[in-house]
Amino acid sequence: MSELKGIALAPVTDWLEQHLASSEPPYRFELIAAGGSNLTYRMTDARGKVFVLRRPPVRGLVATAHDMSREWKIMDALHRHTEIPVPATLAYCQDTEITGAEFYVMDFIDGLILRDHKSANALNAGDALVATESLIDVQVAFHTLDIDAVGLGDLSKRDDYLQRQLKRWRKQAEAVKSRDLPLLERLHEQLESAAPAANRPAGLAHGDYRFDNCVLGKDNRVAAVLDWELCTLGDPVVDFCWSLQYWAEPNEKLTFLQSPPTRNPVFPDRATVARLYADKSGYNLNEMDYYFAFGWWKMACIVEGVYARLKKGASGGMKTAPVEQVGAMVEAYLQESQRFLAP
Repeated sequence: MSELKGIALAPVTDWLEQHLASSEPPYRFELIAAGGSNLTYRMTDARGKVFVLRRPPVRGLVATAHDMSREWKIMDALHRHTEIPVPATLAYCQDTEITGAEFYVMDFIDGLILRDHKSANALNAGDALVATESLIDVQVAFHTLDIDAVGLGDLSKRDDYLQRQLKRWRKQAEAVKSRDLPLLERLHEQLESAAPAANRPAGLAHGDYRFDNCVLGKDNRVAAVLDWELCTLGDPVVDFCWSLQYWAEPNEKLTFLQSPPTRNPVFPDRATVARLYADKSGYNLNEMDYYFAFGWWKMACIVEGVYARLKKGASGGMKTAPVEQVGAMVEAYLQESQRFLAP
């Protein structure tokens, strides 16, 4: 078969023969997730057994976002020492000579991934409530995990998560700057000065936790949490509120995702999800307006990066809206951030 981008078939096969005893060559690879994230391949062996291989993008590496050893460390610790559902970690390759980068292999978890509105059509209200409660239960579990006991206490700094995030995303926006956005800069200053103090112990902050980074099993509960590449230690409530902002409701026009699965009316509303998290975690959400203001601003910074790349003619293989529409979306996100910051 022809080789896929990022997979040097012969050396990868040789390495897998030596390090993945549960598999049998030859292997077939299919790229199932690309774009700016780590590359994810569906790997099928001679007996039809399916695995997943993950490696960084072939080009455009960002060390903090594409550190394979870090992502492996998190998932391996969760798999070995907790009940948090992650795919079993099977083999890790440090030798970048094999296929141009480090990579790892994990179990393939079959199930439903709610990527868009249409993917939720098979669910009724009861199914959706089960999925919602399970999503929250799992997030509370990793937010309240004893990070030292499972060997993840040295993953990052624990304090000043919000300030670290503000600094990181302002820096990202400046790095791709292609136009003047005075509101972005002004909001950054306001968010910095108004930032509430965290009075909670640091937990695992997934950084991108939502339905389309989870696999639901036949019982509609979370069977696996995927894509831990942005995970760090930080304030659980900041992480939860970022997840909650993906929770679009049926009548909302301005959303984080183009086709949010939770826009399907079978799902409970955002306020119900917030109450579930508060009840299950014991954390208060009194500062939620501030965290929503931060979230809209952060998303504006992220989408401004997409806008800058599109202006240069690069899409990274992702389907996006027209350039002008993406630029207008950034401005709309900033306006929404300003609305939540208003007294």
